[in-house]
Amino acid sequence: MKVFELLDEKFILTDFKSKEKEKIVNELIDLYKGSDKVNDLEKVRSAVLEREKIMSTGVGKGFAIPHGKTNAVNDVIAAFGKTGSNIEYDALDGNPVHLIFLLVGRDDMVSKHIKLLSRISRMMNKDEFRDQLIKANSKEDIIEIFRKEEENYSDV
Repeated sequence: MKVFELLDEKFILTDFKSKEKEKIVNELIDLYKGSDKVNDLEKVRSAVLEREKIMSTGVGKGFAIPHGKTNAVNDVIAAFGKTGSNIEYDALDGNPVHLIFLLVGRDDMVSKHIKLLSRISRMMNKDEFRDQLIKANSKEDIIEIFRKEEENYSDV
C-alpha cells in the first residue's frame, strides 16, 4: 500500500482553522465524521491524543505525524493538512510545524502501521518534498506530490 493511496481530497486540509496543536489534530480527525471507515470517532480521537501524551509526534523540520492504533477503524486511515502559520507543536527540534500527517491503524495491523509511519517519515525528511507540499495550491496537487514521490518506493 502506498501512502498516496490513503489520501483522498476530502481528508486533506490546505489550512487549519486553529493554531493550537490539539485542535489541529481534532480538525484532521473530524474529517472522518460520517465515514464508514470509522466505527467510533471518539475512540480514534482518544487513541491519537493518548499517543501524543507519551511523546510529541512533532518529529522536526516543520512536520508532525500524529498517529494511533485502535479497532475503532476498519482499516488504516489517513489525513493530511498544511498551513503557512507557525504551529507550536512541541516538536523534537523545538521548531514550529507546518505539515501534519494523521495516521490511524487497527490494533491488529501493527506491521503495516509501522511500515507506513516509516515511509511517511522518510518522505518528509526530504527538504524538496516538504517544500513542494508547502507550495501546493490544491488538494489534487498534494496527492500528486505524494504519488510522484512514491514512484521510487516499493509497496508497504
